[in-house]
Amino acid sequence: MNIIFSYLNKYRVAAIAALVMMVIELAVELSQPLLISKIIDDGIREQDNRVVWLWGGVLVVSAVLAFIAGVLSSFFASHASQGFAFDLRDKLYEKVQSFAYAVFSRFPTSSLITRLTADVSQLQDTIFMGLRFMTRVPLVVVGSVVMALVVHVKLGLLLAVTLPVLIVFLVWVMRKASVLFRSVQSRLDGVNSVIQENLTGIRLIRVFVRMSHETYRFASFSRELMTSTVAALRLTETSAPLIMLIVNAGIMLVLWFGRIEISAGDATLGQTVAVINYSLRTIGALSALSWIMATFSRAKASSQRIQEVMSADHLEAKNEVAGTIRKTAPIQGEVEFQHVSFRYPESDIAVLEDISFTVQPGKRVAIMGATGSGKSSLVGLIPRLYEQNSGVIRIDGTASSEMEMSRLRGAIGYVPQEVLLFTGSVRENMVWGKPDATQEEIERAAAAAQIHDTVKELPHGYDTMLGQRGVNLSGGQKQRLTIARALVRKPAVLILDDSTSALDAVTEGRLLAELKNMSCTTFLITQKISSTVSADLILLLDEGRLIAKGTHDELMKDSELYRKINESQDREVAQHVQSFT
Repeated sequence: MNIIFSYLNKYRVAAIAALVMMVIELAVELSQPLLISKIIDDGIREQDNRVVWLWGGVLVVSAVLAFIAGVLSSFFASHASQGFAFDLRDKLYEKVQSFAYAVFSRFPTSSLITRLTADVSQLQDTIFMGLRFMTRVPLVVVGSVVMALVVHVKLGLLLAVTLPVLIVFLVWVMRKASVLFRSVQSRLDGVNSVIQENLTGIRLIRVFVRMSHETYRFASFSRELMTSTVAALRLTETSAPLIMLIVNAGIMLVLWFGRIEISAGDATLGQTVAVINYSLRTIGALSALSWIMATFSRAKASSQRIQEVMSADHLEAKNEVAGTIRKTAPIQGEVEFQHVSFRYPESDIAVLEDISFTVQPGKRVAIMGATGSGKSSLVGLIPRLYEQNSGVIRIDGTASSEMEMSRLRGAIGYVPQEVLLFTGSVRENMVWGKPDATQEEIERAAAAAQIHDTVKELPHGYDTMLGQRGVNLSGGQKQRLTIARALVRKPAVLILDDSTSALDAVTEGRLLAELKNMSCTTFLITQKISSTVSADLILLLDEGRLIAKGTHDELMKDSELYRKINESQDREVAQHVQSFT
């Protein structure tokens, strides 16, 4: 929590000003019962109107002063809390962006969204309330007891004896509530996860008529959130009546013994009224304690969740700081894997084992293998989305782990298996990897990706706005647009992770012919023999092992598995043709 609240240092002047104004406001308020006692004892009982007007005027002026101090305190507290939240959210987002890809597996997307929004907002509200109200409550309680002792020692002691009991009780409640509210935030993650999945897959849900099932599933998660919240609030809300019971018992004692002291002449009516007034102020302050405890407990849980993200390992940042070789020469595209093995974090299962091959600049590599054979993991190691566990990956003869990350990835065009387009125009999506791309470069890349003619037919051409995730384009159009986005960068290494699966044979053939004329080294994950025939190198993976490599002709001679794949696809084509004849 100390690390998180260190972001408040920047706004310490505003925070201190808020506290000072709050203390001034509080000091004025605490002096008012004492002034009232003087008006009663020295003015009303003595029938001295001059004293009444004098202290009454002081009372009015002090009320105005308290009002002004309260407004200024709110202003400074708001400035400090809003600025703190902005900086923390910005830093937290920057931290998430710096994560190595493997770290994301620790945090579900819905959880990261909750931490960036609800958890940060909770801390923001807590800081505002802390500067404005939370700090005020203990000061009111302590100040009221002190002032009650100043007015009359014996009556003030009756109020003071209730404090130790309250403090012990409150500490216990806050510890229990913190655990419960951490569970609440975790349940909120679950609700957000269901919402995200449902909104993303809404079309699939409707096609399979699963609306009722998903509604029931959401209600189940929502019910768990409600149950956790009720349990947490039940604890904090139950504490309020107990606090009031203890304080009211103290007031009853003050009234009882106050009557006795007045009868004995050891206390005046004004003193008794003042002590009772301080007791009522204590009740008013303590009545907000249940709400304060709930807020603080939520903030503690939120700060722990944010701290988990802030303290998570981020390999990329480490590699940027130390051991990097900074060069300005452009990357040519030679890629070498030397005895590379890889497994995902917190897993003992090897995804890739002892992979070795070399690709010269400008060559095309086709990667084949069954589902789960490690194809995507292999190409993910090139831009260092993951870090290999052993072996060396070299780019132009330099170990990729020693290269500056921005330089390495700036030379790579990556088209992921899952198509992802951003809300915006076609042009904005295409220049996403190269913001300064010219119109000529955009159109050239689109033509190579076989999407230029389609874009021209759109209502506003390259300025046509795309829906969320490119919803107004077909699967093949989205794939070609993402390929064009990668080609705009003029990459030295192009990675196509099964990115032509939605293309017909003719379109795919034209695309591959265009790629052949480019100088980039291309890694193409595919299941189609038609895409591997013209490749300079074919890598055949099976359960994470490289079982064969070579050209199409070489594998047809040396690899039984490759021949079987070729024969099965030939039969499928023959059966398909026969069905139309």
